[in-house]
Amino acid sequence: MFKDIRNSARGALALSVFAASAWALVAPAAADAVGDFYKGKSISLVIGFPPGGGYNSYARTVGAHISNHIPGSPKVIIKNMPGASSLRAANYIYNSAPRDGTAMGAFSAGSLFSPLFGNKKARFDTAKFTWIGNMERSIGTCAMWHTSGIKSVKDIIARPSIFGASGATGVLSEYPRAMNALIGTRAQVIHGYAGGTGVLLAMQRGEVQGSCAMALSTLKSVRLGDWQSGRLIVIVQNGFEPTPELKGVPHIYDFARNEEDRKAMELIFGRQTLGRPLAAPPSLPPERAKALRAAFMATMKDPAFLKHAKRRKLNIAPMSGDEVDQLVARFLSYPKNVVARASKALEIGKITKVKLKKLAGTIAKLSKKSISVQGEDGKTHVFKIHNRRSKVTVGGKKAKTKALKVGMACDFRHFGEKDLATKITCK
Repeated sequence: MFKDIRNSARGALALSVFAASAWALVAPAAADAVGDFYKGKSISLVIGFPPGGGYNSYARTVGAHISNHIPGSPKVIIKNMPGASSLRAANYIYNSAPRDGTAMGAFSAGSLFSPLFGNKKARFDTAKFTWIGNMERSIGTCAMWHTSGIKSVKDIIARPSIFGASGATGVLSEYPRAMNALIGTRAQVIHGYAGGTGVLLAMQRGEVQGSCAMALSTLKSVRLGDWQSGRLIVIVQNGFEPTPELKGVPHIYDFARNEEDRKAMELIFGRQTLGRPLAAPPSLPPERAKALRAAFMATMKDPAFLKHAKRRKLNIAPMSGDEVDQLVARFLSYPKNVVARASKALEIGKITKVKLKKLAGTIAKLSKKSISVQGEDGKTHVFKIHNRRSKVTVGGKKAKTKALKVGMACDFRHFGEKDLATKITCK
């Protein structure tokens, strides 16, 4: 299977290079039309996760450079739209975003294949997105915090463990549940955290023990210090095939009980190969879709982009839009019995949500993204605030975070220290 994918990918890459060359040679009039359309306009790049994690880092980095390669040089405006493990953003791009080439989205492969597994909240046809490209052929892992006492998959088979997640439709939740069904682990998943960054903070606080959304690229970039120091312990890798970079770490396929389960693992865990996909809505004007795809691949080779990515420790292993099309079609063509087995393994069941903490205190210091509170317990606490995700009430009326002022006495509902305050009620 893997050989077929690699061969087809090489063919698709050669085809896309030829197509790009042909586009440059025979379509100057179309290129002029694209440039005329984009001149003076902006493109919204919607990120399906909150700031601070790997998806955000990749999307913002490509967003800083892709404009240079789009005819007309439109401005790229970044918008974070977290929710349901990026399913909210995927639904928005497919159903509500303009279909004229002025909107793109970055969301997880886990959410993108939700319709295949019968998720009714996924209001899109995965194959009909306009796939712009994929920034990284990702290798996923599950990792535990060093104080958990868990050092291997055998440990989470032998005794219960606790994993953190945002929504039930993302890999943070899906992967532990799939391991429960397919290899006999006893993981409990606590939902409601603000993406992978929120889960990591919960690991550090001791509320949960592990995370199954630790891409190798994330470990090598924004989580490098925690990984190298041993604070994050990788217990299993889950990509298309093992990587020598994780020598000694078993692959999820090593635990398959039979061939059908192994195929189900390929479908569930192999999707992570689409590590950082970029998509536009369906039915884009063909010449603009071609221009965006060509701009994406040109960006992937841009020395300024590559220098920026290296500085942020981002692994760049791109796929063209054509290659993504092929891989999506491959995943959507699995036999019904394999899809049924994978769907059974991903059944959500009862959802356990995180319990928010409470604090009463006075605002001591305030910035656009954080708040310092002198608590009634006599201690100073620091929380993140967000204009949309922090629900603010002042004097009994709904308000924005900008209405908060130093000296206000408020009640806070929050995830934990240095994490998001989700509800702020001030007198």
